[in-house]
Amino acid sequence: MASLVIRKLDDRTKSRLRVRAAHHGRSMEEEAREILRSELARPEHQQPLNVAQAIRQLFAPFGGVDLPEIRRDLPRKPPDFLK
Repeated sequence: MASLVIRKLDDRTKSRLRVRAAHHGRSMEEEAREILRSELARPEHQQPLNVAQAIRQLFAPFGGVDLPEIRRDLPRKPPDFLK
């Protein structure tokens, strides 16, 4: 098996990794391996969702809602200040 050294890891990231590892009952090294393993298992073409896509995906199983069309008047003519 190969080894990997990560240099210049900021303290905040290291601290978050340590807390996450403790939460899962793993060492920091094993937690880093699991993060890499799970992230690299996703298909490469799969793009991360933006907020709108994430919300849509979350609520799609409940079905949509048909909203009535709102009739609107034509926009008024803008004022002409040069007269």
